[in-house]
Amino acid sequence: MHILHLDAGRSLRGGQHQLLHLLRALKARGHSSELLANQPVIEHARLLDVPAEPLSWRAVRALSGEFDLVHCHDARSHTLAALWSSVPFVVSRRVIFPVKKGPINRWKYARAARYLAISNAVKNELLAAGIPGEIISIVPDCTPIPSSLSTRDGAIVAIESPDPRKGGALLRSTGLDIHFSSNLAADLLHARAFVYITDTEGLGSAALLAMAHGVPVIASRVGGLPEIVLHEETGLLVENEPSAITASVVRVLNDSELAGRLASNGRRLVEQRFTIDQMADATLEAYRMVMS
Repeated sequence: MHILHLDAGRSLRGGQHQLLHLLRALKARGHSSELLANQPVIEHARLLDVPAEPLSWRAVRALSGEFDLVHCHDARSHTLAALWSSVPFVVSRRVIFPVKKGPINRWKYARAARYLAISNAVKNELLAAGIPGEIISIVPDCTPIPSSLSTRDGAIVAIESPDPRKGGALLRSTGLDIHFSSNLAADLLHARAFVYITDTEGLGSAALLAMAHGVPVIASRVGGLPEIVLHEETGLLVENEPSAITASVVRVLNDSELAGRLASNGRRLVEQRFTIDQMADATLEAYRMVMS
């Protein structure tokens, strides 16, 4: 297959990392891709030897007819494809926000040939917006599997994020000694625990990465997180309240048996369900449904 990918993100965040994992996996399977995006996503795609150019409506209109399929990776690229793509397009849906109502949005959402929802929670939002279930595929996010596990002798780690919905202020209010990471893959090599507090979450690729490193996860009971952080099995779910967060973190730090069990179960779950190969296979199956 020959696929044109569209991504309007202006920085490397979770969705862009998922896109890059997919581009690499599709290439390994013999499928050709090209990308319309913004910097720095263009630079990273070119490092994978994937042709990449700036995203614009003119580029979508001019290039889409040369491809079998267009894959939109965010809301703005969905709009561009709805307006300008001359071939069928699919849309990855990673957010759990309700779909906006109104005639324009109904037209836009009716144009896509298929939706790739990263979790059942996201799928349910699409269903609530009137999207037929038969054109929604569940294609969860993935994470690389590191060869070695965390030594679990370092800091309590959380994500450094300017997004007020990502719980930074709430975590700081707990008084816990937390390292706010700007390089999660590096900091997870020694992390004792990973705390992911958020107001909204489609699935939780950062939590998956921590689980892949064998780090116990404490996460908000919101959105798609309960689909991967199975309470008392692969992590602990908490309400977004300082005392609840503190109690769960202290519990993991003080109970080595619990921490070890959560860490090993989390790693096993990722290996079984959330690898890059599994994400690529599910994406290709969705493509085939559209092409057939």
